Amino acid sequence: MKVKVIGAGLAGVEAAYQLAKHGICVELFEMKPKKYSPAHKSPNFFELVCSNSLKADRIENACGLLKEEMRLFDSVMMRSADVSKVPAGGALAVDRDVFSEFATKLIKENPHITVMSEEVTEINPDEYTIIATGPLTSDALSQEIAKLTESSGLYFFDAAAPVVTRESIDMDKVFYGARYDRGTADYINCPMTKEEYDAFYNELINAETAELKEFENKKVFEGCMPVEVMAKRGEQTLLFGPLKPVGLTNPKTGKDDAYAVIQLRQDNREATLYNLVGFQTNLKWGEQKRVFSMIPGLENAEFVRYGVMHRNTYIDAPRILNKYYQMKKFPKVFFAGQITGVEGYVESASSGILAGFNMAQMILGGKMFEPDSKTAIGALPNYISDESIEKLQPMNANFGIIESLDKRIKNKVDRYNAIALRALDVLKEQLSEYSERG
Repeated sequence: MKVKVIGAGLAGVEAAYQLAKHGICVELFEMKPKKYSPAHKSPNFFELVCSNSLKADRIENACGLLKEEMRLFDSVMMRSADVSKVPAGGALAVDRDVFSEFATKLIKENPHITVMSEEVTEINPDEYTIIATGPLTSDALSQEIAKLTESSGLYFFDAAAPVVTRESIDMDKVFYGARYDRGTADYINCPMTKEEYDAFYNELINAETAELKEFENKKVFEGCMPVEVMAKRGEQTLLFGPLKPVGLTNPKTGKDDAYAVIQLRQDNREATLYNLVGFQTNLKWGEQKRVFSMIPGLENAEFVRYGVMHRNTYIDAPRILNKYYQMKKFPKVFFAGQITGVEGYVESASSGILAGFNMAQMILGGKMFEPDSKTAIGALPNYISDESIEKLQPMNANFGIIESLDKRIKNKVDRYNAIALRALDVLKEQLSEYSERG
């Protein structure tokens, strides 16, 4: 018995690993390095194409809870993160090269997994298959998926932030710090006066953007909105978003009085590269250099990677999938990753875990894992498969989709902590059933 897993990104690798752990042979198809999507650069699996942050590391944060739940499944993402972690205050950020290299080695050395370096353009619904091709599915496979799902599919546009070298930052104009002193002072902060912000804002909203040719109707997901699009919503919008100045005391002045603050987050283990937090963009590269060099401390910044914008694809999951990430019409076909409508690195990986785990149970005659909305990893598939949702929008892990407590806890942090502790207890109990069955 073999399972075909299409795509060696976050979801595909997690799915293949879960199948292999159950002793099932996997053919893992990956078109790299023969063919690359517009956003992929590395020949390795598990590539992070946008930010190097896996978001918050606290269980009082829904994504932090999800990561802790994934550890209970022996997640490849969490194992990779443990060996590639870089300082990021209260967040979990990684050296993206070490991160993907570790996962690639783990998969290639697994005796139950055979890597097939070729593009898949056809899907046989009578074969055990997990489609985990991500938001950048090739045109040929997108057309095949559209036929399989009897729909034209959905899409939105996603954007990545630029990266600069640490040595090119003018450290006399910036300072290290974490917002509200949460975690360690790992972020480089670039403070702006009102005059500096006004000049920067004016150039940003009038800068020239790159042309998007794929579609006339350009959809932008709110969670990864280009900074110039956000800015055009109003002069104050950025001050309540990525340039929020509160909670950051400048140790050089002892004051928290900046009008705006741009944060830079460490992008690699050696701390030689930093990305501009929240600065996903579709500006032309020359415009990025010109406008972002107006940021105090970045006047002479060396940009090693400019921001890019690319198409994301996802299916109409409420009509196509059940809560197991399984097709309703073709039970041998599962989907995993952002193509299902979950949004984010961690969320995508979590869907791969459950898709692989559940397909293994189906093949071995076991009971599929029942997604419980008391947990983050269960709330996501329950949400994206909810038939009452008429128009699915990509969904991050959040406490809004996790079942609330029976008792009322007024303090939000205490309430979220209680929900998280309950979730971990529920998940441990669920997984203990499988351990007992061997």
